[in-house]
Amino acid sequence: MMLAASVGLFDAALNYLWNETINELRTRIALFDVAYFFEIAEQDPARRKDLKTPEDLKKIDDQKLMQAANRIQLISDVGFRQLDHIRYMRNNASAAHPNQVTLTGLKLAEWLETCIREVITLPHTNVVADIGRLLHNVKAQRLPADELDKAAAFFDGLPDAQADNLAAGLFGIYTPPDATPDVLDNVRQLWPKLWPNVSETARNECGVKLARFRANADNDRAERARELLDLVDGAAYLPETERTAELAKALQELLDTHAAMNNFYNEPAVANRLAELVGRYGSVPTQLVESYVNVVVYVFLTNGHGQAWSADPIYKDLIGLFDTEQASLALRIFANDSISSRLQFDLPRKKWIELLDLIVPKLTGRRDRALLESVLRFTGTPDQLVKDSDIRRQLAQWNTRNTQGARAK
Repeated sequence: MMLAASVGLFDAALNYLWNETINELRTRIALFDVAYFFEIAEQDPARRKDLKTPEDLKKIDDQKLMQAANRIQLISDVGFRQLDHIRYMRNNASAAHPNQVTLTGLKLAEWLETCIREVITLPHTNVVADIGRLLHNVKAQRLPADELDKAAAFFDGLPDAQADNLAAGLFGIYTPPDATPDVLDNVRQLWPKLWPNVSETARNECGVKLARFRANADNDRAERARELLDLVDGAAYLPETERTAELAKALQELLDTHAAMNNFYNEPAVANRLAELVGRYGSVPTQLVESYVNVVVYVFLTNGHGQAWSADPIYKDLIGLFDTEQASLALRIFANDSISSRLQFDLPRKKWIELLDLIVPKLTGRRDRALLESVLRFTGTPDQLVKDSDIRRQLAQWNTRNTQGARAK
C-alpha cells in the first residue's frame, strides 16, 4: 500500500488497504469464536452448514462480515459506518473496479487512520471477551453449577443486542447433530436463564430458523430447535405456516442478490418471487414483519451506486401494501445502522424522500404523525436523524411502549 501511494497510485493503495483490513478482521473473528460468528452472519441454514473453520470466513462477503462483526461488537457502531464508507469507495473509486474517480493522498491517509483505529488496533470490550470465554467453555466441558450461576448473573447485565447475539450463538451450538451430550446439557441449563433477556425479534428468529430447517429437510436440527423452544414454553414463536420459511428464504435471497455482482439484472426476478409470497394484500407472518420491512426498504434505497430500474416498481408496490404497523416501522428505519450508513449517499437520500411520500397516508397514529413532523422539520441529512435529541426521545418512547405491549401479550 505504501509503495503504491508513494508513486501516486492511490486507487491501488486503497485496494491494498482494504484487503489488509478485511484480513485483520477475519483474524480477530477466528481468535474470538468462529462458530458463534457464523451463526450471527449467516441466517440461511443451508449455507450455514458449509461454514465451519476460519478458512470459511472467506466465503462471507465484506459487507456481511462487517455487519456481523459490528453486531458482536468486534467493531464499534461508529467504526462500522466509517468502514462501510471506505468499502463503498473501494468498490467504486479504487483499482478494484474501472472508474473515473480521482483519489488524493490526504483522503487515503484519513482512511488508513480509520482502518488502524477501528479494526487493526481496536481492543475487545469486556462484554465481547466474556461472551467469547463462555461460548468456549460451553463447547469445551460440562459446566459445574457455580459456573452456570455466574453465567446467569452475567446475562442480566448484557446489552440487548449482545443478549440476542449470545442466544444465536447458543442456538447454533445446540442444533448441530454432532453436538456432544455435555454441550447439550450446558445449553439446556443456560437457555432458560438467558431467554428472559432475549428480544422479541430474536425469539421470532428461532421459530423462523426451525421452519427453514424443515424446509431444507434438516430434520435433526429442526428437532433440536423445537427442544429449545419447548424448554422455555416458546410455542408462541413457532412458525405460522411453511410460507414463513419460504418468505424468509426469499428475503435472504433478495439481500444476497442485492449485494452481489449484476444485481441490477438479477434483482427483479427475486423481487417478483417476494411479491408472489406476500400476495395482493401484502400478508406477512408476524414473525417476519420487522425483517420484511427492513429488507424491502433497504433494497428500495438502492446500493448508492445505481438503481435496479425493473425492480424499483415492485419495491414501490410492496411498500404501497404496507399496513399501519409496517409503515410505522419504515418511518423509524433510519435508526437502523445499515440504513443510516446507506443514507450517507446521494441516491439513497433521494429514495428516502420517495419512501416518506409512499408511507405518509398510512401513518395514522399520534406518535407516528408527531415523529413524521420532526423528521420533515429536520434540516440535516437523513443519516443524521438519529442524532437529533427530540427524535431520539420519540424513538425511545415508542420502543418502550412496544416492548411493554409485547410482554403484555
